[in-house]
Amino acid sequence: MSERLVILGSKGGPAIRPGGPSPTSSLLEIASRRIVIDCGLGVSRGLVEAGMALSELDLILITHLHSDHVLELGPLLHTAWTAGLKRPVRVFGPVGTKAVWDGFCASLNYDITLRIDDEGRPDIRELVTITEFGAGVVLEEDGLTIEALRVEHPPVIECYGLRFSHQGRVIVFSSDTACFPPLVDFARNADILVHEAMHPGGVDRLVARTGNGARLKAHLLASHTMAADAGRIATDAGVGHLVLHHLVPADDPEITEIHWTEQVRTSWDGQLTIGRDGLDLPLPGSKHQRKIA
Repeated sequence: MSERLVILGSKGGPAIRPGGPSPTSSLLEIASRRIVIDCGLGVSRGLVEAGMALSELDLILITHLHSDHVLELGPLLHTAWTAGLKRPVRVFGPVGTKAVWDGFCASLNYDITLRIDDEGRPDIRELVTITEFGAGVVLEEDGLTIEALRVEHPPVIECYGLRFSHQGRVIVFSSDTACFPPLVDFARNADILVHEAMHPGGVDRLVARTGNGARLKAHLLASHTMAADAGRIATDAGVGHLVLHHLVPADDPEITEIHWTEQVRTSWDGQLTIGRDGLDLPLPGSKHQRKIA
């Protein structure tokens, strides 16, 4: 299995628009594991288009319960099940994740029961295990370590950045967060830092388009990170590669990749990638592979 990071949905916020990107989700293939990080609307289609069979679902990590990160958790699992999923799938998420899954299963009880009886499928409710986590180690298994850091995303309290470590490589996801200095140590020397980003020039136009006015603007400014600040976090952490994700706004034609880059280059001069749906990045080789090379 190739080792890679795929940005399945690059947009911050739940709304979708014609021709625009999908909300947040990513695929990390590392340590012979297929790991889905967040399940925004479009994650099932994104995985299929990335070349992954849904029946191969393995681990799912949910950073927090805003809808643009969890709306398609149940539908992804159910769609994988109808596509032939027979293996156990483990889902790790903050407090409340089990209620999301249980509520979905209750809403689809008729269909689930019918397909078990009529099509001979295994009970999806027995295949899926939900584990709710807090700050600290989430999973240690076969050389893969997943750690969580509670970040600042008011009014959401249970919101976590994630750190994936395997054979000397480190991939870090900021999750949704205001500029949060503790991320520097959490992402220290990471090979890749996937950090959310907001462009200052697009905030007022976004607010005007959605119609939520001052309340939405106040939330955005209090709960998200300007692109230049994401660059500062990357610089202070000494990461190898900064990938901007969860872009706000992601579908403003007046803000192009050039404009995102201009913002980040005020504080970061290293390798930079502006996230987009379907972006496929190979992971660096393991420490052992680098020594051989």
